[in-house]
Amino acid sequence: MILTVSVRDDLHTLAVREAAARRGYADFHIMECDRISGRRSLAWSSHGDSSATVLTSDGVALPLTDVSVLWWRRMRANQQVSAQTPDDFQRRLVNNDCRGALGGILAAAYRGLWVSPPEATDRAADKLYQLSVAQEAGFRVPRTLVSQSRQDVIDFARQVGRIIVKPVVGASGPLMFTQYIDDPSAIPEESFTACPAVYQEYIPGRRHVRLNCFGDRFYAALIETDSLDWRPDLNVPISRWSVPTDVARRVVSVLQRLGLRMGIIDIKLTPHGEPVWLEVNPQGQFLFLEPLLGEPLADHFFDFLLSSAKASRR
Repeated sequence: MILTVSVRDDLHTLAVREAAARRGYADFHIMECDRISGRRSLAWSSHGDSSATVLTSDGVALPLTDVSVLWWRRMRANQQVSAQTPDDFQRRLVNNDCRGALGGILAAAYRGLWVSPPEATDRAADKLYQLSVAQEAGFRVPRTLVSQSRQDVIDFARQVGRIIVKPVVGASGPLMFTQYIDDPSAIPEESFTACPAVYQEYIPGRRHVRLNCFGDRFYAALIETDSLDWRPDLNVPISRWSVPTDVARRVVSVLQRLGLRMGIIDIKLTPHGEPVWLEVNPQGQFLFLEPLLGEPLADHFFDFLLSSAKASRR
């Protein structure tokens, strides 16, 4: 049995469940973590007086002992019901306690396979930590500075040439795209001291790789554009990219060191073809590539979950 923890109407979750249904697989369940409040969604007892259960999107109280694989897809959402609560304290209380109860019950009662474990997912989401791990695994990574000093950034730009800036973590809301900083001395000091940011050397080239790693399988796209950040415009040449053996080996090494069973990885190819590691998202978006590549990624991901479920029973 496969259980996915996600938010209501998450496209990736629904697409993979549909892939499972097409194959006649009925044991794919969704636990909507943003719909815990307002119904009897969770149950757990410290002394085993009753089974630990979670309520699925189909209204089934699912015992965690029946679950072989848990896809930890989306887990940080606020409750839909709490959005209608005008009192700020009550809203935060409901959101925090629903999130905490779900995490605590799963940690205490679930004994199956995680995709991927919560601790590893949280740690791997740290851009600075994953950058150091990728470097240890043999990838070239951009020279990187995290600072709140304008002078540090000015000195860094003098050392490495053209630089870019991106958030350390970011925030929910509008996407924050990677941007150039051509002249940091022209930016007020207050913009730097407001919060730390990630400053990196610009890696030249127009070939970007989006590499989806599901277990030991790789599905990669080559995105060709002169834009610094390819996400705003996908009306550019996009094709399948055959992952070289040495790149695959290093990717596997990074994910193993991070404790991840899957990862959505961004790589930039220099004009000479050298792969430069940018980052990995432990639960990134991959479905948008399905029509662009003609690759059934939802089916591939279901195969990965199913094989994980079979392996967990051995």
